[in-house]
Amino acid sequence: MAKETSSAQGVWARKDLLGLEGLSAQEIETILDAAASFKGAPVSDALASRTVAFLFSEPSTRTRSSFEMAAHRLGAHVLGFSAASSSLLKGESLLDTMKNLEAMGVDYFVVRHETSGVLEPIAGLVRASIVNAGDGAHEHPTQALLDLFTLRERKGRIKGLRVVIVGDILHSRVARSNIHGLRALGARVTVCGPATLIPRQIERMGVRVSHDLSAALEDADAVNVLRLQLERQKQNLVTSVSDYFQSFGLTAERLKPFPDCLVLHPGPINRGVEIASDVADGPQSVILDQVANGVAVRMAVLSLLDQARGRG
Repeated sequence: MAKETSSAQGVWARKDLLGLEGLSAQEIETILDAAASFKGAPVSDALASRTVAFLFSEPSTRTRSSFEMAAHRLGAHVLGFSAASSSLLKGESLLDTMKNLEAMGVDYFVVRHETSGVLEPIAGLVRASIVNAGDGAHEHPTQALLDLFTLRERKGRIKGLRVVIVGDILHSRVARSNIHGLRALGARVTVCGPATLIPRQIERMGVRVSHDLSAALEDADAVNVLRLQLERQKQNLVTSVSDYFQSFGLTAERLKPFPDCLVLHPGPINRGVEIASDVADGPQSVILDQVANGVAVRMAVLSLLDQARGRG
């Protein structure tokens, strides 16, 4: 992550957004405030004449579509890119690919990659700005930002909120970015799941650990439900999907005692695995609000990065 920090007035000064770890509360709030302004007036020419390239080597629906809409609404040119049909498959490095596209005039790279931490050593070697759209099990900063934005919009604050993150914490970049962001803004976080899906020593990140979802929900203002990432598991870490749902699936019965607890999910949703349909579609769900807010949050990120580049 770039070393620049924001000024005392909350001006964003970073070239890249690689993660939420190390960002100050003021920097995060600057993004959330900018997103609020874009949500009210969602069309801008802030990135007119700029080019945004998407380098995705893993599948994406919400994140890529949301970023593309954000770039278009800011007036940018969008360069589509498929890793499956690129020179990356011929052995070209990610850095060389980016340098070549940068030479063609690309100003921003939005990158999703299967390798954790792949972007940190690259960011300082290119002039273009890089936004991390998810790297391995490391971070997914804009997903956490839209989660924070949705919570702040619905609850009026982040500080003091009690948030439960339940599911496959071990493989989740969303969980890590959410923990960094929630803790920076003063929320209390509990992670919940089977012991096999909780990283060792995660308490060092300032969170509580629970293996009982009903108990974890007792004082929760919101629960963020993560899917089982079976594709990342190299061994069977749960006995069965049905057993997992019985113990850790968010059902209407389990949620009923907590009518003020918001339900979030980063998607894609596996109904009947980590969440019941009547909860995902129920009155406490803000899942579609998250999706809608993602466009404004990603507009805010691209716009603030552009302002920082203009000062560079």
